[in-house]
Amino acid sequence: MKTLTILLQAQNGDGGLGMILMLVALFAIMYFFMIRPQQKKQKEIQKFRNAIERGQEIITAGGIYGVVRDIDDVKNILIIEVANGVRIRVDRNSVFASAEATQNYAK
Repeated sequence: MKTLTILLQAQNGDGGLGMILMLVALFAIMYFFMIRPQQKKQKEIQKFRNAIERGQEIITAGGIYGVVRDIDDVKNILIIEVANGVRIRVDRNSVFASAEATQNYAK
């Protein structure tokens, strides 16, 4: 019985190379289908955040719609007007998208 076990193990003598190749292939699949698209999306969002201008309609990550009234590049803060005379300060990194882009998406 022991001889049979030794012979069967000798037949599968790739030394774990197949397992390593399978792990590399699995990582490559995860990279191209999950990690890379997410990085691409994050770069696109950061590019949008850097291009924000006064008068532009935006949506914050919390779902607040507003119009950019002032930009403080030093502190990375936007002053947005959410209603007539109601202005709030938000961090530039909390801006999610352009209001026009989401309205086009909803159609």
